[in-house]
Amino acid sequence: MNAKRLRGLLLVGVLAAGLAACSDGDGGSGGDNSYTIGVANFTLGGPYFSGMDKAIAAQAEKKGNVEILSTDANGDAAKLASNVEDLLSKNVDAVIISGGPLESAPAVLNAIKAAGKPVVLVDRKFATGEYTSWIGPDNEAIGRQNGEFLAQRLAGGGKVGIIKGGPADNSIGLARTNGVKAALQGKPGIALVEAPDFGNWSSDGGLTVMESLLATNADLTAVFCENDAMCLGAQRAVADAGKASQIVIAGVDGQAEALKAIMDGTNYLVTGLNDADIIGSMGLDRAVEILGGATVQKDTVVDSPRVTKENAAQFLKDGKF
Repeated sequence: MNAKRLRGLLLVGVLAAGLAACSDGDGGSGGDNSYTIGVANFTLGGPYFSGMDKAIAAQAEKKGNVEILSTDANGDAAKLASNVEDLLSKNVDAVIISGGPLESAPAVLNAIKAAGKPVVLVDRKFATGEYTSWIGPDNEAIGRQNGEFLAQRLAGGGKVGIIKGGPADNSIGLARTNGVKAALQGKPGIALVEAPDFGNWSSDGGLTVMESLLATNADLTAVFCENDAMCLGAQRAVADAGKASQIVIAGVDGQAEALKAIMDGTNYLVTGLNDADIIGSMGLDRAVEILGGATVQKDTVVDSPRVTKENAAQFLKDGKF
């Protein structure tokens, strides 16, 4: 081999090594069944959404070949779009979107489609736009099973307050409230009163709305909240008003603090499981399955069992949502 040919071979080797290094540094499949998956969170405010993000990261760590790039749009739809563009610029293999209260994000889905990447939606299924797969609960069924529980509890009648998360067109909240109303409306002696203000899905919001509701409805016998965080705040307002023995509480999600309250025999009697840990880990699994070439379900509805004092312990997990 002459010197000229040797220099040529060395140059080709250097270029190949350089390209490989760039590929690894930019994200994307490294050719060894490893993946980089972007997680676009509309918001990490509140234990449910932060729990979802942690569950995705924990499941990726278990797999050992998945790197997670997580973003937080802080509840700003425009920021969500720019975060996704940033993830795509880093050549992620797939994107998981936790849309929170956002009803739709067509520009985000269009950008991911244009990049030729799969997108998995967790919990929130957008009203419009194309996605690869969705994993989440049947929210109307959760509300209905809570309503059926309250109907049995209030067999002699009673007034049920409803605290909504908002905004008015939030389809997840609407489905939960419609479910509880469908189970309770028309029952003898049952009256429903919806709080005029939204609790914004937070404990402090639930506290404030419950205080207002009690000011005009001192005879409430039960309250349903569209999530556990608001119900935990409502429970504090009920206790502060000295009505813990009068008003029972029904929520949604299976948040750890709510499960503990149920297990402790407080007036928090029931919740519908909408487990962020389960949905988040399933979302990560689904993305990896898609990247591996598997044919997956378009939509997967996760079971949401009713949780009461009798079974709460089995759903309580230390240190998790």
